Amino acid sequence: MAFQSVCSEEEIPLNGKKAVRINGEKILIFHLEDGFFATQNQCTHLFMPLGKGKILDGNKIQCPFHRARFDIRTGEVIDWANFPPGIQLLNVIRGEKALKTYKVNVDAGQITVDL
Repeated sequence: MAFQSVCSEEEIPLNGKKAVRINGEKILIFHLEDGFFATQNQCTHLFMPLGKGKILDGNKIQCPFHRARFDIRTGEVIDWANFPPGIQLLNVIRGEKALKTYKVNVDAGQITVDL
């Protein structure tokens, strides 16, 4: 599939994010110090939206529900769900799983994502 235009780079401030939908897929676009990145917009723990999550340490997204943390650039799990106490019991069933990531291009101020 070809790259899909999602927004202008001006729409996402540095250290900010924007939720978009492309062909039915929920995607988060991030603007980090070293460029733009895209991941799925659902935590892989219980599929809750990451759009309201916090960006930490300049390159991690934390799920606002159970505090799973992921590397925005690679999608890899940094910390699995650990809140509230006892959620770890569910983690036996919901094992760690990385976020899907997508290639991002910026051309003439337009951000495009390759699904």
